[in-house]
Amino acid sequence: MVANKLYKYLDADGGMKMLNYSNLQFTNSTRLNDPFDCHPSLIDFSQVPKERTKYWDKEDVIAVESNHYELLRDKAWVCSLSKLHDSLLMWSYYGNHKGVCIGIDMEKADQYLSRIHCNVFIGAFDMEVQYKDIIEKPDYFHDAKDYYRYQLSTKAKVWEHEREVRLILIDPSLAFIPMSLPYTPQEGEITDWKEVRAYPKIGGECFESLYLGIKIDEADKEKIITIARKCNPNIKIYQMTIDPDAFRLKEEQIN
Repeated sequence: MVANKLYKYLDADGGMKMLNYSNLQFTNSTRLNDPFDCHPSLIDFSQVPKERTKYWDKEDVIAVESNHYELLRDKAWVCSLSKLHDSLLMWSYYGNHKGVCIGIDMEKADQYLSRIHCNVFIGAFDMEVQYKDIIEKPDYFHDAKDYYRYQLSTKAKVWEHEREVRLILIDPSLAFIPMSLPYTPQEGEITDWKEVRAYPKIGGECFESLYLGIKIDEADKEKIITIARKCNPNIKIYQMTIDPDAFRLKEEQIN
């Protein structure tokens, strides 16, 4: 496990739903905001050894090898968490400081997320994101590297402030994990499987803390505090405030 406690930034509505249903949302990796996320182009497939081209053209070898990683991207669902609860930029991204940040006890959550059924692992595993420059692409045919992990956990340095840790589900099944679309499809519409979100349930005790944005609406604040305490009566709740002595946030606990 990467960290004992991780944080999820959400808008107020998303925070209420997460606590009310006691789950985590996983999104297909092809639907993440950054187009480079989990993309096979993070790996250099061009340096094909001569012995691999005796019977195949170089382009065919590249196509076959890179296709494995295209398929992996299609099958991976991601839940993005952070090591930080007080990042100015993260608070700005999610509702302009009107949202919430939920602290998750990962040791407790892991008891729900790490599941084995019929000798098959169907749970989520975690990866700490590493931040790289694109020019550092590993050579697929010559570097000794776990390329699946590299592909799923590498982002551009511009995102380094997020201090992201990812939970990964590979090819989740409706038989074991609740799944739904984030919208109501039109009658007769063919659903793109990659649009479906996965929502594995965790216990209310996993939600260790709740941080409220500086600008959160008072009505939303009352609602989410009520939901949070119903979800976990022992949850610690904090109001984020401005530190008058520095460009940073600080929290004040709400009793």
